[in-house]
Amino acid sequence: MAATHGRLTGRPGVCLTTLGPGALNLSTGAAYALLGAMPMVMITAQKGILTAAQARFQIVDTIAAMKPLTKMTQQIVSPASIPTLVREAFRVAQAERPGPVHLELPEDIAATTTPRLDLAEPAHPVLPTASTEAINAAVEVISGAKRPLIMLGAAAARPRCTQALTEFISRSRIPFFTTQMGKGTVSGCTDLYLGTAALTEGDYLHEAIEQADVIVTIGHDTVEKPPFIMRADGPRVVHLDYQPATVEEVYTPQLEVIGDLHHTLHALTEQLAGRVPHAGALLPLRERILAKVADRATEDRLTPQRIVHQVRQVMPDDGIVALDNGMYKIWFARNYRTTTANTLLLDNALATMGAGLPSAITAAHLYPSRRVMAVCGDGGFMMNSQELETAVRLGLNLVVVILDDHAYGMIRWKQAVDGFPDYGMTFGNPDFVAYARAYGATGTHVTEAAQLGPALEDAFTQGGVQLIHVPVDYSENTRVLIEELQHRSAIPGNTTETRVP
Repeated sequence: MAATHGRLTGRPGVCLTTLGPGALNLSTGAAYALLGAMPMVMITAQKGILTAAQARFQIVDTIAAMKPLTKMTQQIVSPASIPTLVREAFRVAQAERPGPVHLELPEDIAATTTPRLDLAEPAHPVLPTASTEAINAAVEVISGAKRPLIMLGAAAARPRCTQALTEFISRSRIPFFTTQMGKGTVSGCTDLYLGTAALTEGDYLHEAIEQADVIVTIGHDTVEKPPFIMRADGPRVVHLDYQPATVEEVYTPQLEVIGDLHHTLHALTEQLAGRVPHAGALLPLRERILAKVADRATEDRLTPQRIVHQVRQVMPDDGIVALDNGMYKIWFARNYRTTTANTLLLDNALATMGAGLPSAITAAHLYPSRRVMAVCGDGGFMMNSQELETAVRLGLNLVVVILDDHAYGMIRWKQAVDGFPDYGMTFGNPDFVAYARAYGATGTHVTEAAQLGPALEDAFTQGGVQLIHVPVDYSENTRVLIEELQHRSAIPGNTTETRVP
């Protein structure tokens, strides 16, 4: 919840716990914020450091545990140091690259009487800007491209650069695609949108990627699963970001423009608007790519495509959908069109199960006038299902959709693809409607595709915490993501059916 507050506002969310097991329960949330670049401050308790009246009871080395999971972790050893440490914690959490910070407060230090201590406001430094030489080099490469393409990554969703990004796309007229965490940075309804890279390779979108000669990546962070794999004979990559690229086996950009993205994009727009002669070279692929992705979206079965379609129908442009982690995440990434930044909250960095419901709770708490929905698999939902009580206690308006296949569906699918026996992946579930009612929420079973849209609309109309239980038909995982895409890859001409000159 605290990490999602940082993700949506740019200001650190704050969480507090007791010592020992309470502190260690923050570890997954810390990793979630670290990999997802979400500013957060964690404050944990600790036994006294001046005495040891309870010996080693509940004492673990939380500082050591948090060191690889945070940008900074420190114990408070004196009340006089609190203003400095708190100020530094917020500064570090918000600085590029944003992330979690941890402070540990021993109980005897917390109990110390001290004069009033004023907490100074954290500094707001001006971000460094890219050099003129780097911007000019990027202009030369992009303007000379025969088949240019833009990719929007997670850092492109930072609130301070979204306006400049939209202007750059619209005035350069270069088509774009997004990574999973870059969805919504620019409207998916524009005529330049080619799709989202939900898979690393082999999807219909990769036809455009394979044919591009220059790819401009904006805000790409390699903590995400690769949206494409760079090869020696592949397109030239220009990396625009706040920080230098993390060079990986699959990502080695040939040119980098590093600095405040708002400034970089504004400078590139001024030089490239109307001056990229082959800007639209890949656009002939757009209609067929998007049509293939949207195939069977209105079929009369509770398939992932139909579920995504119905969710999109009931969610306004500013409505927020928070996904947990499971097979449906791939389908939402491919099929769900976003028009506003940070309205599809998915995690393609740590990709932890159990995060969907808490993330949605924060969104509903921050934006009570907007429609907010959590979409969870049955496995992920049951890892944090007790937070229904939190949502009810806070009086939130929140719709929780549970996609039920009685299994850890994504890993079961991966096991099947690799020819492993189906072992340890299936389980039984409670009566989810009765479970919701036990917490004071409202529950509804959906059994047919035609019921889903009205059930979602009724849930938002009624308000409060609403749980909708949906049995999902995952047969499309095999038909589309294995058989259909394997057929595409087998087509002569290196996976492409339509070649752009």
